[in-house]
Amino acid sequence: MKTGASSLVQTALNAGVEICFANAGTTEMPIVVTLDRVPGMRVVLGLFEGVCTGAADGWARMTGRPAATLLHLGPGLANGIANLHNARRARTPVVNWVGDHATRHLAFDAPLTSDIAALTGSVGWTRTVKSAGEMAEASLAAIEAAIGPPGRVASLIIPADCQWEPGPEPLSVTPTPKLRETRSPAIQEAARLLREGRGSLLLGGTALTETGLRAAARVAAATACGVWIETFPSRQECGRHVPLFPALPYFPEQATEALANVASLVLAGARDPVAFFAYPDQPSRLLPDGAALHTLASPEEGIDAALALEALAHELDAPAIVMPPRTIATFQPSGLPLTPDTLCRALAASTPENAIVVNEAATTGLTWNAVHSSNAAPHTMLFITGGAIGQGLPNALGAALACPDRRVIAFQADGSGLYTLQALWSMARENADVTVVVCANRRYRILQVELQRSGIAEPGPKAQALTDLTRPVIDWVSLAKGFGMPGCSVQTEEEFAGALLRAFKERGPSLIEAVIA
Repeated sequence: MKTGASSLVQTALNAGVEICFANAGTTEMPIVVTLDRVPGMRVVLGLFEGVCTGAADGWARMTGRPAATLLHLGPGLANGIANLHNARRARTPVVNWVGDHATRHLAFDAPLTSDIAALTGSVGWTRTVKSAGEMAEASLAAIEAAIGPPGRVASLIIPADCQWEPGPEPLSVTPTPKLRETRSPAIQEAARLLREGRGSLLLGGTALTETGLRAAARVAAATACGVWIETFPSRQECGRHVPLFPALPYFPEQATEALANVASLVLAGARDPVAFFAYPDQPSRLLPDGAALHTLASPEEGIDAALALEALAHELDAPAIVMPPRTIATFQPSGLPLTPDTLCRALAASTPENAIVVNEAATTGLTWNAVHSSNAAPHTMLFITGGAIGQGLPNALGAALACPDRRVIAFQADGSGLYTLQALWSMARENADVTVVVCANRRYRILQVELQRSGIAEPGPKAQALTDLTRPVIDWVSLAKGFGMPGCSVQTEEEFAGALLRAFKERGPSLIEAVIA
């Protein structure tokens, strides 16, 4: 018998959804049974819902196609909502199937009853299924909403009876997202502003593909404009094969200084830059007063920023660029203790061709971005676009399953890695080709920096306790082994370089705890 659950799953399969990251409960059992019976849908268990949602984000960022999650009621969704926030900010297509109590049971306010729609609505498109008869249409609607463009989080709230009751025939439609080209007036206005001088480009979205970066370099050469990259973009092509542009600084003082002399800022796949947080005597908006702001390509409108930059280069009669030779990253390790700089230099020299680097290394990650990733072999970077920590390990899991022919490096801060540590178990279970590099400074270093910026040169014992990750020291190697993953701890440049070499020679997951002096 066809059920609502089978209509849901088979329609999703027909529409191109091929993987589901799941942590199900009683109200999702009909979907679980369907996943067992319907061939073609890969199912990955996450021990925590934040792993499921972050992995779906990583999968979709790398494929451009939506991944599904299967979550248990409002509390299960709530456990995963931080990484859905990141996916929303990254404009990633993710489809959530959230089980709910059977329709007749909702009136009794059972212990797990909650306002699921309020939660799903905070991160994107949402719809509550009313009957089993609409399951196929609702399944397709969620996928179409997720694909966009732009990509977004789309959630279906599915009562248990709508899953187990007889359902309709599945739909056989494969939606295809299609980015639009920007209009000529937007191109002409961007060209006018940049010709006037003291202009800059701010890049995000598809502008950070190889095509977009090369087109931006042509525009810069033709107009002498500055070029900046969003501080934490969704995805960026990096390495010595693409033009090198700086990221807009994270701290507002540095960002406002960087933009201080800008007369006009042209947005290509990016948004008007604002500070991550408010600070005393610091502006929220980073562009100077009086500077012109022009949108060349808006991701919210589904405009292809790379194509827009190519059109802008053509409008400016910008010649093709020849990439100057760039130094290949090398590293001669010593027996000295690791520092953020030497750790990043060693990683840049060892990064395999076509790797995927998921950067949630916090303060060490800023060193990597600013100095060393540009000389590494060609690779793709994923960033913590929404700022909600705990994304890195799940994102790496999803990226590895999406691209099994590419090495994934989870470049991970120790503090934020603890938020979704359970991803290590899923990596081991799926034999995902992920090398986890834990930057173990054994503190929330970014918070210590913020205390210093607040004028607290010597924090008191309570403030110190809230930024310290010792007493006891966290044993990452034992944690990895407990989840079924081989691990080692290194403290010197030589030990780290050797551990990277061994890890990259073997397929499958492994963890390196890099203790930073």
